[in-house]
Amino acid sequence: MERRAQPVSAAVAPVTGRRKGAAASRKWMVVPAVGEERRVEFGKHQIMKMTGLPGRDLRVLDPVLSYPSTILGRDRAIVVRLQGVKAIITATEVLVPDHDDVLLASFLLDLRSRLSLPDAAPSTNPAAADRGNGTEQGDQGSVPGLAISGAGNAKIPPFEFKVLEVCLEHACKDLESQTRSLEKEAYPALDKLGSKVSTLNLDHVRNLKSRMVDLSGRVQKIRDELEHLLDDDMDMSEMYLTRKLSFQGLSGSLSRADSNKYASVDHDDDREEEDHDDETESGRESSVYVKPDIEELEMLLEAYFVQIDGTLNTLYHIREYADDTEDYINIMLDEKQNQLLQMGVMLTTATVVVTAGIVVVSLFGMNIHIDLMKDPETPEMARMSNMHFWETTFGTVAGCIAIYLLAIYAGRKSKILQ
Repeated sequence: MERRAQPVSAAVAPVTGRRKGAAASRKWMVVPAVGEERRVEFGKHQIMKMTGLPGRDLRVLDPVLSYPSTILGRDRAIVVRLQGVKAIITATEVLVPDHDDVLLASFLLDLRSRLSLPDAAPSTNPAAADRGNGTEQGDQGSVPGLAISGAGNAKIPPFEFKVLEVCLEHACKDLESQTRSLEKEAYPALDKLGSKVSTLNLDHVRNLKSRMVDLSGRVQKIRDELEHLLDDDMDMSEMYLTRKLSFQGLSGSLSRADSNKYASVDHDDDREEEDHDDETESGRESSVYVKPDIEELEMLLEAYFVQIDGTLNTLYHIREYADDTEDYINIMLDEKQNQLLQMGVMLTTATVVVTAGIVVVSLFGMNIHIDLMKDPETPEMARMSNMHFWETTFGTVAGCIAIYLLAIYAGRKSKILQ
């Protein structure tokens, strides 16, 4: 038989001390559905007893440990850790770890604002706008927080869904704000890097890319968590804390009424009637929990799933633009490298040509007795000697140029040079 859910007692006194070896206490901000919020100090075992949570679920809220975004639906509580927002939600109150944090202060402000709204008033939240006129089956008159409002068919959401909505809205808004800020910085920085590759621009883009990867991981984790919940009807049905509390109270009332009704009947007849009642009650409970009505929660989660998926798509487009810019820069660098290689080939060819000219000059500078090196005896011989000298010089230069042009032509024909 399923354990009977109990609301968190508001009369639990804060812990003023602990015996040696006991678990350390933490300060909590307790925000009830009705009444004033208060700061109290609870130990780990007290929280486990009050909420029915195992110790491993409380580790999700440990500030020392690093856990990803998580939403856990349990028998008597919902554990939420989303983008710095940590909370334990029950059917009657929410417990938030109390510490000095700007993000926590903003979350508590949004939570107070949401809980202070009249139940019949429509929510200004985008998720609430999507939910609109959702319907839910069951005995609404006996379930607190699920009654039909007098304004129409819009139902009053239970307390746990109000708080869960604030948590999701706060996390989605924070991630969307960071994404917009990154988008405003990323596109100009990438365009600047594409126009001029420098160490300063590369370092700026590297920092932006690191932020984008970290932000994408956090957004992807929340998206995966919402998708997992949407794919599992039983996990979503576990998050209907108010409904479960009401149904269990109704089942207890029916059991007591049946026992009083048949107290004076014969023992054998009483046994048969009780067996029949047990079967009827089991069938009633089975019909409630086997086929749970989760439309309201499903629409709430679906609305924020679409919102977080849009944020992830924005980050995906930034990543694609960064990859395109990186490919463009690589193409530019390849072109520069090819130009340097061409210049190297041309300089090497020129070196070969100059070396050939030096060889020719060296040959003529050797101690060899030829007519070109003899002193002219007559003016006619001097004129002929000068002519031979210039013919040799021009021939050497022309040969070097021809060799250089031939090397360039061969390089272009073989597509080594462009």
